[in-house]
Amino acid sequence: MSKEKKPGLIRRVWTWFRTPSRLAIGTLLILGFVAGVVFVTGFNTSMHAMNSEKFCISCHEMRDNVYQEYMDTVHYSNRTGVRAICSDCHVPQEFVPKMVRKIQATKELYGKAFGIIDTPQKFEAHRLEMAKNEWARMKKNDSQECRNCHSFDYMDFTEQKTVATKMHSFAIDEGKTCIDCHKGIAHKLPDMTGIPNGF
Repeated sequence: MSKEKKPGLIRRVWTWFRTPSRLAIGTLLILGFVAGVVFVTGFNTSMHAMNSEKFCISCHEMRDNVYQEYMDTVHYSNRTGVRAICSDCHVPQEFVPKMVRKIQATKELYGKAFGIIDTPQKFEAHRLEMAKNEWARMKKNDSQECRNCHSFDYMDFTEQKTVATKMHSFAIDEGKTCIDCHKGIAHKLPDMTGIPNGF
């Protein structure tokens, strides 16, 4: 009587995968579902954390420069108590544009990691370039982040000062977007001497 040799562990697992039973298929589906839930939950939690003000000002380049300027603006403190944080203006709400913006932000991490903007002097030297990039992005998407809170459609021109009514009416007629006129709304403008039309 010859004894049959029992197949090895790897061979048994491979056989199990090649000829799955209903139990095996169910197990794989359940594990896949649980892994998907864990991934989506972790992804959303990390996106939420990376869009927080605490995260944005965790590096001194932001905390010591633009955040200090922002604290003196109406977007930080106002009579209504409505407050815009960094991500409200710099990160789109829609999923695909948000992911594109997050990928673009890796260039900013490069600037931090290699000390390109790590001192106030270096930051000022690159301020115009950084501002131009942000202005161009906002111009391209029709100032969508601004329009999440502000809209020509809901503005009550009778409640605005005469000059604001005139300029907003002009902007509507000319197809202008928020960033065309409100470049210095939340941060100090860079030195734009010698630049035609300021941009």
